[in-house]
Formats: sequence, structure tokens, C-alpha cells
Amino acid sequence: GVGAARAGNLTFMVGGVEQEFDAAKELLTCMGSNIVYCGEVGTGQAAKICNNMLLAISMIGTAETMNLGIRF
Repeated sequence: GVGAARAGNLTFMVGGVEQEFDAAKELLTCMGSNIVYCGEVGTGQAAKICNNMLLAISMIGTAETMNLGIRF
């Protein structure tokens, strides 16, 4: 989020040629504290999508639990 971006605590999940990742890593560390190389082109985006899906599932479960708790 915005707070993490301002604090320089973003996480980057990067896919692509490893030599290019190594060259870009120094720049990414200016914006984030967790820089993860995920493999070939597209794997960083796939990791981000999985992370977002897991977060959404967790939020849905929490909302459903709260809704059930309010009813009883």
C-alpha cells in the first residue's frame, strides 16, 4: 500500500532473465525491502496473483466469520 511505499518497505516479486534481475535489484532496493527473484518471465506476476488470491480468501473467511458471530 501507500504507507509501505513511502516507508520503502514494498515487496517485489520479479520474473525474467536472472542477469537482468541482478542489474535491476539495486534500483528496486530503493523502493522495497523484500526483492524476490521468481524465475522466468511471468513468474513474478504469477506469484503476485497467488499472493493476492490468498489475501482475498483470508479476508472473505474473516468477513464470513464476523457475520456468523454477529448472528449468534
